[in-house]
Amino acid sequence: MAAKGKTYDTHAIGRRKTAVARVYMAAGTGKITINKRDLKNFFKQETNLYVVNQPLNLTKLLEKFDFVINVNGGGISGQAGAIRLGISRALIKVQPNLRPELKAAGFLTRDPRAVERKKAGRSGARKRYQFSKR
Repeated sequence: MAAKGKTYDTHAIGRRKTAVARVYMAAGTGKITINKRDLKNFFKQETNLYVVNQPLNLTKLLEKFDFVINVNGGGISGQAGAIRLGISRALIKVQPNLRPELKAAGFLTRDPRAVERKKAGRSGARKRYQFSKR
């Protein structure tokens, strides 16, 4: 992918719940663009900003790479988790020696938790209708 004539070093995909993040990484100054918006403009909550920056803070590479990220599906928190996984995978493609550090922090594990489907004869996934003996 090339945006405004810029070529990207690597591409990685991160997922969380139903959110999917496509992460494009290039050497640069630390600018993160999500869906054509600035990082701080896209995520208003500090916790989500923290989650996205976790792999970069851990590896001390916050000012070394530029990221262009396309994310869709899920909610804001799920999107932040998907971006974190995508950034971690992209960093490993460029610098494989970071793998043990990111793995130990749990940033390379795709969180499998998702909403359980609603079952027939129930009001939700597990909740039952009230039992009547008589």
